[in-house]
Order: sequence, then C-alpha cells, then structure tokens
Amino acid sequence: MNILILNGSPRARGETAGMIEVFQQAAEARSHSVQRFDVCRMNIKGCLACEYCHGKGQGVCVQKDDMQQISEALQNTELLVLASPIYYHGISGQLKCVIDRFYAPLYPKAPESLKKVAMFLASGDPEMYEGAKFSYEGDFLDYLHLEGCGVFTNHDPEVRQKLRALAEAL
Repeated sequence: MNILILNGSPRARGETAGMIEVFQQAAEARSHSVQRFDVCRMNIKGCLACEYCHGKGQGVCVQKDDMQQISEALQNTELLVLASPIYYHGISGQLKCVIDRFYAPLYPKAPESLKKVAMFLASGDPEMYEGAKFSYEGDFLDYLHLEGCGVFTNHDPEVRQKLRALAEAL
C-alpha cells in the first residue's frame, strides 16, 4: 500500500512525530511504501481562490511552491495520514494550509487510488480534539467519501499499540 503522511508539527521530536514514527516503522516492516512530508519545513502558500486549477490549470494549482510535491504524491496514495498538534482547537496552520490547497488535486473528487484516511493528533488537553475531528469527518469521510481508519490521540494510553495494529492491518 502507498501511504502518504503529512506531518503538521514543527517539533521534530514531539508527540506527533513520535506517533508518526511508530506507525511508519510498523508500516514499512509490512513492506508498505511510506512517503512523509514535514509540511512545517516546506514552502507552501495559502490558496488564492483564483479558480485557475478548475479552469486552465485542469487540476493543477497556479502557484509553484512545495505543494506540487504533495499533489504529485497524492496521485498514487492509497492511505492519507494527517498528523498534527492541536492549536486553538484545530490542526496546525501549516497543515490547514495544505488541506486548503487540496482544492486543486482533490476537487471535485479524490484520485481513484485514494481510499483511506487516518488522523494522528497531539494536544496538552484531552478535551481539545473536536475541531480537528470535525474536519476529518466532514472533509475526508463525508465530502471525499474516504474510508476512515480512525483518529488517534496522544491521550490514549494505548495509542502506540493501536498505531502498530493499524499498520499491521493494512
């Protein structure tokens, strides 16, 4: 399986990175192909709402930045993993920017290969996940009709075992 992980955390050794590492190692041990982008270290601008991508661009954004790498990777992805710390009840701004730019490669529907989505979230407060879950359910499950593989949080004492189990079940 081709797996694309989008890491929305600026911390190289934080909770989000730890969850990604556990999952990625287990997935690669099962011979899955994993591509990871640390979006906080990339040059990705916000969507301009210019509609170029749905006119002359035919699904390609007018902006030429690092989002092109992610858009290209999405074309063969079967499982998309969105990983982020929680900032103000939602995912990080850097990851939100990437999701806004999905407008070009994923609208009006996802590539045929993209079937599943999972979300890894880290927060200092166990009650702060609702905003991110709303996006996961509305944007990815309901709108794109992807199969949900779950939302995993650092407040679950068994999260690392569950991430390994997810990778092993793919």
